[in-house]
Order: sequence, then C-alpha cells, then structure tokens
Amino acid sequence: MRVGFIGLGLMGTPMAAKVAEAGHSLTVWGRTASKLHPVLALGAEAADSPRALAETSDVVLLCVTDTDAVEAVVFGDDGVAAGGVAGKVLIDHSSIQPDASRRFAARLRDACGMDWLDAPVSGGPAGVERGTLVVMAGGEEAPFAKVQEVVGSYAARFTLMGPPGAGQSTKLINQTLVAAHVAIVAEATQLALDAGIDAERIPQALAGGRADSVVLQDFMPRMIARDFEPAATLKIMLKDLEMIAGLSSETGTAMPITRLVSELHRLLIANGLGDQDNSAMIRLYDTVNDI
Repeated sequence: MRVGFIGLGLMGTPMAAKVAEAGHSLTVWGRTASKLHPVLALGAEAADSPRALAETSDVVLLCVTDTDAVEAVVFGDDGVAAGGVAGKVLIDHSSIQPDASRRFAARLRDACGMDWLDAPVSGGPAGVERGTLVVMAGGEEAPFAKVQEVVGSYAARFTLMGPPGAGQSTKLINQTLVAAHVAIVAEATQLALDAGIDAERIPQALAGGRADSVVLQDFMPRMIARDFEPAATLKIMLKDLEMIAGLSSETGTAMPITRLVSELHRLLIANGLGDQDNSAMIRLYDTVNDI
C-alpha cells in the first residue's frame, strides 16, 4: 500500500522504518527535516506538506505529541484533510483525549470522506524493535480491516476496542497501569538497595513469578544503573495522567492511587526532571543535594 507517515520522533522513526522494510511505498513529512534522514535512507520519499502526503497515500499514519499537534497537521493549512478523499484511512498513533478523537473523526469524515482510526500504542521504541508493540484502536470495522497489513508491519497486536475514541480510552487505562507500576518498581528498587540486597538479581529471581512483569524487567535494571536516557519522558506521562484525571471526572471513577502517582510526577517535573525517562521515578528517593 501507499503509506504516509507524519511524526518521526522517538516512536515514529522505528515504526516508519518497519513500514519501509515491509515493502510498502512510504512518504514522510515533518517540521524538522533532519529527523527524516534515517527513513529517507531506507527509500522513503519526502512530501512538501501534509496535504501532498495525503494526496499520494492510501493510509496516513500520525505519531505526534498532543491534541493541538494532531489538529494542526490534519486540519491546518495544507493539512491532511485538504488531500484526503473517501476510501483513504488516517491512523492516529498519538495519545490524545478520547473526546478529541471522536470530534476529529467526524470532522475529517465531513471534510473529505476519509476514515479515522484512533490507535495509540504501548511498548515504546523497544517494543517496535522487539516486535512486541501493541496498538489499541477505536473506529469502524471496515477501515480497521483495510489497514491490518500495514499496522502488522510494526505491531504484534492490533485490537479494535470499539467506536471512535475507544482506542484512546484504552490507552489511558494502559497508562494508569504503567504509571502506577513504574512508581512501585521505583519504591521496591530503593527498598532493595537500602536493605543491602543485590538488586541487580531481582528481575531474574522474580522472573515467571506473580511479581514479574515487563515493567519490572525493563525498569528496575535502568533504575539501578541510573539510566535516564528518555524513551518516554516524565513530562509526557504526566500529560497522559492529566487526561486520565479528566476521563475519571467524566465517569465519576474514584482513582486515589493514580492521583498520588500524578502528584509524584508533578514533583519530579518541578525539580527539573521532566525531560528524563520514566525510570527517573527513582530520583524521588535521592537527597535534595543529589537531584
């Protein structure tokens, strides 16, 4: 298929590379030309605008930072909507508010007849490389079926969760679990260090037991090594936690643990750590002079 990709950041670049390696015709666009170079080297072509990209693509993939960025790329001057037609599909891999996805899906359909799937991802860049990335989608069955092969080039699992907005709601549930888990792994890591245990052995010792998880295996070694090179940042996680708070307010769901985890993120960001990886959660236990 002819695929367009917008948003070649930490997540978008390896995803786009997988699309190119799978043999699809790939066109890319981004505000920062240098970010396109790794994928252009794989044979992709650069478009002059989101509109031009949409005109030459059957499927348009987005992976940008937030709701405002999605709206600007799709509905701004020379945006995707200006180049879309009925039969084409836009897949938004960004993490934005569920109600925004519902509005955007209806707006795109009215503007040009193009279908919208909200399809946030979980697994990070490492998940793309390992072939374990999961994608949770909201939208209609027909466009979902149409893009199975494209999404399958970079995702291990692609699940239709319901109508527009359902993918984003599922991502917020995912982030609820991840954020709380990272926080408790940080706490357990510090307890192990303070107790004089060889903490580096814990992931192996607990592998396969009830306490085991991808979060434990990924994050405890990085916390011990003080490896805070960002794959996903504390600042981005707080953005998601604030969207979770909005959804819980709409649904009337009590979320005391998630609210606490949100404030822990806010504390770290206030201390200048917002651009560090989520593994920097362990810095809550540093002394003031260490931060």
